[in-house]
Amino acid sequence: MAKVRAKHANCSVVGCTDEHRTLFRVPASEKTREQWVRFIFSGNPPETASKNLLVCANHFKPECFRNLGQYKAGFASKLFVNEGAIPTERGKAADEGNMAVSQMAVQMTCNRISSNWMRASTSVRFADAACQTDPPITCSWMKTHTPPFRSTGVPVSCTDVGVDSSAVRASGPSRKRPRMDLEEEEEEEKLFKGGSEDPHDVTHDPLHSLTSTQSTDVTTEPSIPIHKMSKYIVYENCLLELFEACPRCRRASRPKTRTMGTFLRVEQNCPHCDFSRTWNSQPIIGSVPAGNLQLTAAVYTSGASFLTLEKIFQAMNLQLCKYTTFRRLARRFIEPAIVYRWRTMQDATLEQLISHRQNVMLAGDMRTDSPGHSARYGSYTVMDLRNKKIIDLQLVQSNEVAGSCHMEMEGLKRSLALLEERGVTLNSIVTDRRPQIQRFLKETRIKHYHDVWRLEKRLSKKLVLISKNKDCAILKKWIHSIKHHMYWTAASSASGPERVAKWTSILNHIRDVHVHEDPAFPRCLHAPRTSRDKSKWLKAGTEAFIKVEKALTNKRILKDVEKMSPHHQTSSLEAFHSSILRFAPKTAVFPFLGMLCRLYLAAMHFNENAGRPQATSSTGELLYRLNLPKSKKGEFSMKPVKVDPTYDYVDELMDLIFGKVFEDPGPYEAEVQKIPIPDDLSAQFEKPDKMEVIASYVSRFNQGLV
Repeated sequence: MAKVRAKHANCSVVGCTDEHRTLFRVPASEKTREQWVRFIFSGNPPETASKNLLVCANHFKPECFRNLGQYKAGFASKLFVNEGAIPTERGKAADEGNMAVSQMAVQMTCNRISSNWMRASTSVRFADAACQTDPPITCSWMKTHTPPFRSTGVPVSCTDVGVDSSAVRASGPSRKRPRMDLEEEEEEEKLFKGGSEDPHDVTHDPLHSLTSTQSTDVTTEPSIPIHKMSKYIVYENCLLELFEACPRCRRASRPKTRTMGTFLRVEQNCPHCDFSRTWNSQPIIGSVPAGNLQLTAAVYTSGASFLTLEKIFQAMNLQLCKYTTFRRLARRFIEPAIVYRWRTMQDATLEQLISHRQNVMLAGDMRTDSPGHSARYGSYTVMDLRNKKIIDLQLVQSNEVAGSCHMEMEGLKRSLALLEERGVTLNSIVTDRRPQIQRFLKETRIKHYHDVWRLEKRLSKKLVLISKNKDCAILKKWIHSIKHHMYWTAASSASGPERVAKWTSILNHIRDVHVHEDPAFPRCLHAPRTSRDKSKWLKAGTEAFIKVEKALTNKRILKDVEKMSPHHQTSSLEAFHSSILRFAPKTAVFPFLGMLCRLYLAAMHFNENAGRPQATSSTGELLYRLNLPKSKKGEFSMKPVKVDPTYDYVDELMDLIFGKVFEDPGPYEAEVQKIPIPDDLSAQFEKPDKMEVIASYVSRFNQGLV
């Protein structure tokens, strides 16, 4: 309900003589309008009442206004009444009584707020640069936005304007104070290491050094969680306009600001009267500004880079906490929450697998970081092939094993040991063709299958090289058919000998022979047909056929064909490995625990969006997109378009961090401490003396003249 700003309008209430006060137009809704009209005319409304009836603010109780605190403090230019509010007060006496009760309640609240930091702060006299008889200079904002109710007692606490606001009497007049930025390193020492202050004590204020153990900051209880409140970008000069004038005496005052990362505190002390107050730009949770904590959590859980964010903030001149603060908050609150959340989700997934008993089919593969044979990390992933969800992640550092090439075996052993400990019985597992993995799974008597795509990819490269020879160019016509034949062989066979028989039948098929000697597959299944192009068939004894036969019937190839997976492949697992790049790119370097947490985040994101349905158009038609990969050299395929991914796991992590972990991080840190973190790679070498290294440094560019 908007306020009516009319210079010469009067209140329509019978007997009210107040003029130029805050006026409200009678609402248009019939039920509320009838009650307002009855009040205006003392219960005897006329048959037809004018539409321009006005009621001043004196006729409403304080609880009828939703921004009364802001209006009294000078932060609001208009009063707003709640929906459905009804005027009930008549005369100034009743209004003054209500206001007196409100002032008394405010005074009692202010008396409970400690002002030790204000008393300890130094006060310097401020003088206007004008004659003493001249009126004080006030800002234009206060000239045009003068609140109708002037405080006559203790200054009103602006609890609905800022999260932490207090109005106390200053110890004396003050002079202009320079702006001062706090060093975050020192403040973080106070938060997490220094002194007897508890960093999780809500009475501890990191912005001021205290000599008392009493509370100095009062964080009001919000109606919604702090991390779900809306945030805005506010320019400094626009914000400080609100503090240019004292809301009590309307004279000029010069505020002092203090910052810590994204946090801003404004301290206003009027040099002409005893009015003083502080305003915080964001809540203080315990002893940590909520903005610093939430920004750290948002950057970490979204997989973003702090260094990239820092460049963006510097380009916009936005205030940001330091990297040491980011790492400290992440190490103490964010990473324990991620580990706890992943363990909870993993336990629920394993419970479902236990109920399947003998029907668990898994896929396993390793991703190295950084790429190459000198990788530092190897993350082994195990996926449930039935619901395409990640059930386990094992991070192995190269110094934990004999070398980078042994990390995959170690990761597989750890995952299988975890599944055995939890009571999960495997039916089969699909992996790559690494000989170490094959020997290990053969010893453990777990049914082992090979991924068809990996075998087909390696064999296709050989056939492409063969087709580049002058006498083997005819093979180019058959490469595509041979690849499809491999997938058909894996999907249509029920046993290993049958797969081998169907696979070797391709050697007869490419010679236009469709009856085979192997009883497991005696003849081709396609209908008899007569070819129009006789030149496409290969002939026995030619160089092209001899090389193709050697490539397709290699001893190792036949062993791998016998173990090709008939049901599921590891394509979904490769898709997950691609999604890890968003959370842990290979161009960045992470500590062991940081890398592990980013892998957990990638798994949570993938599991949440693994079963996304296909998107549809406005008319209900399924959507597809044309895919033209470079590797297929002009061949295209159609892929379904999925609906947009969701990020519910981020909201759950935010609720966990702000609701539980920050209040008591001990149990969550204990879970992190159970993770065996290996020593850094450089720990096995003796660190040389820095000065000796500098003294022995020689560059080929600083040689003397010859």
